[in-house]
Amino acid sequence: MLNEAYTTILRRHLKYLSADEEIIPDLRLKEFGLDSMASVALLLEIEDEFGITLPDSSLTAETFSTAESLWSVVDNERSSS
Repeated sequence: MLNEAYTTILRRHLKYLSADEEIIPDLRLKEFGLDSMASVALLLEIEDEFGITLPDSSLTAETFSTAESLWSVVDNERSSS
């Protein structure tokens, strides 16, 4: 299950996601406008919000492929902090 704070942040970085469209776990982030610049901005906002730093090994295209894949890495890092 996706965290509400996470989906609120994510929504701000998905320029092609309509305001009434639900963020579902398998939402393909790139298809909704998450490019490399938006990924960096998203990463920084997530790290600030959750007080974490994602390890470089997690900063992959696979991690940023879907809402769930990114949340899984974020949630794992929150649990281990």
